[in-house]
Amino acid sequence: MRREMFGGIVLCMLVLGVAPNANAQVRLKMATTTSTENSGLLDVLLPPFEEKYNINVDVIAVGTGKSLKIAENGDADVVFVHARSLEDRFVAEGYGVNRRDVMHNDFVILGPPTDPAKVKGEKDAAAALKKIADGEAVFVSRGDRSGTYVKELSLWQAAGIEPKGGWYLEVGQGMGATITMANEKQGYTLADRATYLAFRDKIDLRIVCEGDERLYNPYGIIAVNPAKYPHVKYMQAMMLIAWVTSSEGQKIIGEFKKEESVLFYPDAIPNVVK
Repeated sequence: MRREMFGGIVLCMLVLGVAPNANAQVRLKMATTTSTENSGLLDVLLPPFEEKYNINVDVIAVGTGKSLKIAENGDADVVFVHARSLEDRFVAEGYGVNRRDVMHNDFVILGPPTDPAKVKGEKDAAAALKKIADGEAVFVSRGDRSGTYVKELSLWQAAGIEPKGGWYLEVGQGMGATITMANEKQGYTLADRATYLAFRDKIDLRIVCEGDERLYNPYGIIAVNPAKYPHVKYMQAMMLIAWVTSSEGQKIIGEFKKEESVLFYPDAIPNVVK
C-alpha cells in the first residue's frame, strides 16, 4: 500500500511539473542495454526529461545480464532492459520493483550478401540457425548474457543444436561491436532491429531471417528496490519510469526513426503515435 501511495505521489509531481529538490541537480544511474544506446534512442528520450526535472541520467550501457547484475549489487537506481525471463527473476528475488512495459521491436538474423548457408527468406528462426550450423558458416555471438544472447540461446535450443566449433564465435561484446565483427568476417549474427537500422549504412550485412514470432523483443524498465538498497534514488527512478511510459515519452519513442524506419513501438500507450 505504501509503495502504491508513493508511486502515486511521484506521478502527481510529474503532472504538476514539480521535481523533488528542484534547485539541486540529482544524478540518477540507469543500467541499460547497448541496443538502446547504439540505436540513438537515449539521445532523444533522456534530454527532455533531464531538462524538465533537473535530473542527470548517468547511462551504464552493457548487456541486460550485466545491467541487472549491476543493479543487484546496488550500483544502479533503475534498469531499462530486454529479457523478460531475467527481468521477472530480478523482481521475484526482491531486487527490483514496479516493472513497466515500455516498448518493443524485434530481432533479426543478419547475413552476408553471399549467404553461404542459404538462409535468405527463411521465416523459421530456429531453422535458419540450423542451416548456419549445418553449413558451419561463421556465426558471431554476443556471448555476454545480454537480452540478445538469451534470445539466441533459446533459438539454438529450439533448433536442437549446441553451437560449438571454429565457425561459432562468442565475442563478449555489445550489439554494435558484434554486428561490426560479423560484417568484417562476413558471417551471420542475431541483432535487434534498431541497432541494425542504426548500422545499416556502415555494413554489408542484410536481414536474412525475420518475422518469426519468437523474434519478438519487448523492453521493460524497473526501479531498484529501496527496501533492499536504501541509498538508491527511488523517487527519481519512479519519475523516470513515469516519463518513459507517459504520453510524451511514448511519443518520442514511437516517432524515433532512422531513414523513415521505425525502430521501437510504444507499449505503455500503444496508440500514442497516429
